[in-house]
Amino acid sequence: MSPKMRTYLSTWTFFLSYLGCSAAAPTLPILPHHLLTRDTPFNSSLPNITIFATGGTIAGSAASNTATTGYTAGALGVDILIDAVPELWNISNVKGVQVANVDSGAITAEILLNLTSMIQEALDDPYCQGAVVTHGTDTLEESAFFLDLTIKTDKPVVVVGAMRPATAISADGPMNLLEAVTLAGTPEARGRGTMVVLNDRIGSAFYMTKTHSNALDTFKASEQGYLGFFLDTKPLFYYHPVLPIGREYFNVSGATELPEVDILFGHQVLNPKLARSAVESGAKGLVLAGMGAGGWTSAGTSEIEDLVEEYGTQVVVSSRTMGGFVQTDGSENMYGGQDLNPQKARIMLQLALYVGYSSTKLATLFGFAS
Repeated sequence: MSPKMRTYLSTWTFFLSYLGCSAAAPTLPILPHHLLTRDTPFNSSLPNITIFATGGTIAGSAASNTATTGYTAGALGVDILIDAVPELWNISNVKGVQVANVDSGAITAEILLNLTSMIQEALDDPYCQGAVVTHGTDTLEESAFFLDLTIKTDKPVVVVGAMRPATAISADGPMNLLEAVTLAGTPEARGRGTMVVLNDRIGSAFYMTKTHSNALDTFKASEQGYLGFFLDTKPLFYYHPVLPIGREYFNVSGATELPEVDILFGHQVLNPKLARSAVESGAKGLVLAGMGAGGWTSAGTSEIEDLVEEYGTQVVVSSRTMGGFVQTDGSENMYGGQDLNPQKARIMLQLALYVGYSSTKLATLFGFAS
């Protein structure tokens, strides 16, 4: 057995023994902790990549190596994730930053704003070539979309997760992380906005969405397609660098909170009072996950119109379907979500309200294809 293979196996032996006692590990605080994971000499010929860890399944631990549900998300720190993939040191000079260690459903505006600030600071340094964010998959598309709209750089920002916890026999996290770091250090990855990497796929954060609760091949952009793929961990692109139409930059530097925007789900005999309850409890905007191409019931529409008149509520109409297009129809303070799903339309509206977009600017933002 080669020395490299012995090192690899001993690392995994340590990793698995650590995991065996970490199923109930407490979550780490939100405050960032810079961690040195290995006494590895700096290699000036390799790109410098910072990994920002937020928790999720990729850092998850279960009581059994066959368990892929019922595990503890965010049980492992970024140092453990890095040390579990020794090949990272062959492709980059890696630094880990623990931003949070939570289930992705617990990601807050505070965490996102801190994450944006730290990534922007890192990428503004000419010695940093790219950034990777490890994240839970349940809300990964929301955070990735947020970063795509709030980080101003042409350097690669890559968001990565896993569908199986780190303790699983065939955990997907280590390979996903290796490919994400490889992509972040690849010059051809510049100028493509924030990207999402899972299961050998490269996608735009603007379009990628989770389509299956359990399958490894869950993140897709069904209409727009992938940007590229990996072959033997090497990223290969289908297109030259290009950014999505309608992608906007919002400066959130110094922000500590964001306006509340709620999503309401359209269905038969929906309760129109839910919209009023949301607005009267503090929502500055609403996203309607409508039926078909944004359809809403007559009673629901009447209630929304009343709220627009009484409170000046800004409303984006999206669709509960997995694809399609919702156009702006010209109604006051109501805008079509275009091809954004409800969760991404919510983030777009939230950021637009934060920077003070008027109704006219909102109509332009959400009406780019009208």
